Amino acid sequence: MNAVDYCSFADAWEERATIRTRPRRQVEDDQRLIYPLSRQPLVLSATFVRECPQQRDFALVQSLYKFIHDVVIFETEIVNHTASAIARGRFAHDFPFACRYDAMTVVVDEDYHALVAMDFMQQTIELTGITPVALPSEIELSRAIPAALAQVPERLRQAAELICVAIAENTLTNDVAAFARDTSVKESVKGLMADHLQDEGRHATFWQRLVRIYWQAAPADDQASLAHMLPTFIERYLTNDIQKAFDLALIEHLHPDPAVRQALREEAQGLAFPISRQHPLLGNILRFFKGSSMLDSPCVRDALVAYLP
Repeated sequence: MNAVDYCSFADAWEERATIRTRPRRQVEDDQRLIYPLSRQPLVLSATFVRECPQQRDFALVQSLYKFIHDVVIFETEIVNHTASAIARGRFAHDFPFACRYDAMTVVVDEDYHALVAMDFMQQTIELTGITPVALPSEIELSRAIPAALAQVPERLRQAAELICVAIAENTLTNDVAAFARDTSVKESVKGLMADHLQDEGRHATFWQRLVRIYWQAAPADDQASLAHMLPTFIERYLTNDIQKAFDLALIEHLHPDPAVRQALREEAQGLAFPISRQHPLLGNILRFFKGSSMLDSPCVRDALVAYLP
């Protein structure tokens, strides 16, 4: 795909964007879970089930708060930083107006997602009476993107940022889809995720198409420089250091017995997926590389050799 072939999704945005079409999601006072058990394996650990099952809902509510907090950081501080630069014509690559218009719809969508997430978090605080524990000030991408950009020349840093954001947006879409399908959680939570997915599917396609336009026009030397930073980005992006730190802090609120807390800490240490071909998010990332045409380049295949099947 080149810039001439790009077709705007403006009409689809007008017809289907959640800011245009969705009602306010209001959290229900019922017995269903507010956050999936599968997304907080700490509550399924042997020590937790034996020693503090009464704290399950507290742990799940805190996990929801972190998820919402992460969404706000991701969308307002990271995605919109890149989308806004493209929309305003302040990006290193000169994208056509249709791309810039669509980028502005992404900015609107992401700010709206953050607003909805903040509203849902406040509703949950009022319903449960549970206030958030200290939440992280950054997410994995807050570290992964600067680390990747440091690997490329200054003139390629916006292009590197575009690729990193596009990878994350394509990964997030599949993650939100799994959340939206979970039948154990409250309907309002499922609806919140389904609304998000309605927009994120469009965003994932948008970012993949922009990377494809950029990549197919990029000189081979630039492609090689950008490929060089990919392992650094993937390694930092897929780490669970921030989640682990959150879980360890959460454990301090779960049980008064120091021996129980220590047992929970030890079990929490083994909850991470290794960053390898088996990582559950890697398939999404590789599909993005294929769809954006980056994987057609030998330099990218060489850089990703540790992750390719």
